[in-house]
Amino acid sequence: MGKESVQKINKPRAIRRLVIWYKRNSAVTSIVDTAASSAVTASNVAGNVVSGAGSVVSTASNVASHVAGNVAGNVVSSAESVVNTASSVVSSASSIAKNTLQPLVFDPLKRLQNNDNVLDRVADSQSKRIWIAVDGMGGDYAPGPILEGCLEAISRFPINIKFVGKIEKVKDIAEKTGLAELLENEIEKNRLELVDSGEPIGMNEEATAVRKNKNASINVAMDLVRNNKAEAVYSAGNSGAMMASAIFRIGRLKGIDRPAIGALFPTRDQTRPVLVLDVGANTDCKPSYLHQFALLGNIYAKDVLQVKKPRIGLLNIGEEECKGNDLSLKTFELLSTEKSFDFGGNCEGRDVLSGSFDVVVCDGFTGNILLKFLESVGGVLLDILRSELPRGRRGKVGSAFLKSNLLRIKKRLDHAEHGGALLLGVNGICVIGHGSSKSLSVVSALRLAHSAVNHGVMDNLNQLQKLQVLNS
Repeated sequence: MGKESVQKINKPRAIRRLVIWYKRNSAVTSIVDTAASSAVTASNVAGNVVSGAGSVVSTASNVASHVAGNVAGNVVSSAESVVNTASSVVSSASSIAKNTLQPLVFDPLKRLQNNDNVLDRVADSQSKRIWIAVDGMGGDYAPGPILEGCLEAISRFPINIKFVGKIEKVKDIAEKTGLAELLENEIEKNRLELVDSGEPIGMNEEATAVRKNKNASINVAMDLVRNNKAEAVYSAGNSGAMMASAIFRIGRLKGIDRPAIGALFPTRDQTRPVLVLDVGANTDCKPSYLHQFALLGNIYAKDVLQVKKPRIGLLNIGEEECKGNDLSLKTFELLSTEKSFDFGGNCEGRDVLSGSFDVVVCDGFTGNILLKFLESVGGVLLDILRSELPRGRRGKVGSAFLKSNLLRIKKRLDHAEHGGALLLGVNGICVIGHGSSKSLSVVSALRLAHSAVNHGVMDNLNQLQKLQVLNS
């Protein structure tokens, strides 16, 4: 057997399927387009014939008598009606053919195309409008993209925005980006309010800087929540500073030692993401911290993700309860004796995205590495798929067909596209955005904040203090 034959046999089955799909899609699409084109041509020809007949009869009517002209006109009118009916039938046949043939174009990546996210199906139109405080100065590109995202979110969700930042700078950016008129309209409708503040806490500053700069934008935004002028707060700025500000300004929940950052990761089932916490708030943890993370995640999964009985997993290097370091072993003992949630045992790294668990707990050091790794997967996977596409014309055709699919895959795996993560364990709803957030990420984060408020997360989180384990 020759070298070429061996390579052909060893060619990945997935790639061969994609090539077959290109051919089938191209053939069926060509048939549909040809049918539609023929229908349009037939309709145009029929129209030209009727038009020509009308011209002839019009000329004849000038020569013939008035009665004959009327008779001829009636004949042509009837003929035109018949042709129009025929044209409608042809057009309908074309539409039916297209609708019938189109499903035959089998897309092997269709299971990855579902655009509906579990949070998108919240009945926003039936919800009461809520006020959300936004740190307009936090983030690598603030305040432009933050403002743009807020204006878009206001039009899509039942929310009002208290936009915190240096007002002069915000208005200047709005003028430069063409958002000034829209901004003024939302202010007049009382759906957006500008709240003046000082400079933001820089990305490279220590979290304790929030104590020195009391007028920092994140502090002003957090005060709005503390004073019940807003029901949630969002910031794409320094995450450490946001956590410190939340602890100093609105405080921790009773019985919770350390708040945790919970991030939603995609799974095989797009309608059921997994909540991973902590992903960066606490690099060094005690077993009791991870136990509390599990309690927080369980409530979030029930309220926001609408999972009746969330399955909790402990991130570890093996499924066996004897595996792991000292932190993992002691945490396993705590979680396995907890009766307020369903503990499913250890969760290996390969099981995080499998959908086997609804909540996965770990220390912030491990969780942050996992988060950053996932952020890179989308782009790497896209590059790999591009390199594996056939070369030449087939490759160009395949790329054209798969472009939207591949971009959706990348977005599903890119955590930055999901907007933000919830800071759980503080006495208020706080959403932390990615530092490089653009307008789309801001919209997603504000949707997350609205969903948390709408499902009454804080009411249930406050019930945690009644648990005996937190009071012992």
